[in-house]
Amino acid sequence: MNGVSEAKAEVAKKPRVSPAEFVRQVQTETRKIAWPTLPDTVRMTIMVLIMTTLLSVFFLGIDQILGRTVKFLLSLAA
Repeated sequence: MNGVSEAKAEVAKKPRVSPAEFVRQVQTETRKIAWPTLPDTVRMTIMVLIMTTLLSVFFLGIDQILGRTVKFLLSLAA
């Protein structure tokens, strides 16, 4: 048997779960999550804002350089 057939056979063996049991399983798994604390969330948000700002300035600079280079090259052709 190839890998795809084996995977399909494995899925076919699993019994179906009732909606209520599914919700219970989701709740059990959700309790296992280590949620970040408020200070961690604030710190990560600030870091994302800083990195987004730095990257936007970087790409603005690259765009300006490439734009001026293209304009210069086009002016040579005219």
